[in-house]
Amino acid sequence: MSKARRSSDKAKGGRELAVRVKARGRTQSQQKWLERQLNDPYVARAKREGLRSRAAFKLEEIDDKQKILKPGARVLDLGAAPGGWSQVAIKRIGAKGRVVAIDLLEMDPIPGVEFARLDFLDPSAPDQLKTMLGGPADVVLSDMAANATGHRPTDHLKIIALVEAAAEFAAVVLAPGGVFLAKVIQGGTEAALLATLKRDFKIVKHIKPAASRADSAELYVLATGFRGGQPSR
Repeated sequence: MSKARRSSDKAKGGRELAVRVKARGRTQSQQKWLERQLNDPYVARAKREGLRSRAAFKLEEIDDKQKILKPGARVLDLGAAPGGWSQVAIKRIGAKGRVVAIDLLEMDPIPGVEFARLDFLDPSAPDQLKTMLGGPADVVLSDMAANATGHRPTDHLKIIALVEAAAEFAAVVLAPGGVFLAKVIQGGTEAALLATLKRDFKIVKHIKPAASRADSAELYVLATGFRGGQPSR
C-alpha cells in the first residue's frame, strides 16, 4: 500500500500488528475511518468473497436466524448501491425469485437483479416497482442511512425520518404476510416508528448482527407478518 503501512513483525503471541495510516493531509476522523476499514476482518472477507460491501454479512446473519429470504420471494432493496444486500438476496431466493434494487446512485449490474435509478419517495414508484417485481413485494429491505452531520442526535432524527418514510412506502408495496427490514440508530426517539410498525405488522423486533461494529449505534428493525391494507396514519 502506498499510503498505509503494515509492520512486518508479529506482535507477541503471533498476531499481526494493525495497519497504521499516515495522516498525509487527512483529518483525524478520515484517518481513523481508513484505519478501521483496513483492519476490519469483514471488509477483507467481503473482498475475498466478491461481495460489494461488508453490509452483506449483516443481512446473511439476520437471514440465517430469521429466515426472511425464502426461495421464490419477491424482494425490493431500497438504497441498494453498491449492491451487497442485493447480492445476498438473489443468492438466497434463487432463480424463481425476483430482486429489484433501487438507488439515487448508479449501481453496477448484478446477475439476476433488476436495477432502477429511482427515488422511492416518487409518487410513481410503488406502481412502477410492483410492475418490475411482477406483483407486491414479499420483502422490503432498507440499509439506507441519511448523510451524517457528525451531531449524533441530529443524525438519529434524520435516519428515523428516513425509516419512517420507508416503512410507509413498504406498507403500500408489501403483500400480506410480508417483511420489512431497515437500519436505524439507537437514540430513544423511535417510539412513533415502532408504534406504526406494530399496527401494521404482527411482530416487530430490534436486531444487532455481529457484523455491525460494536462501537456503532446501528441497529436493525425487523417487522414481520404484514397485516395488509394501507399504511397507518
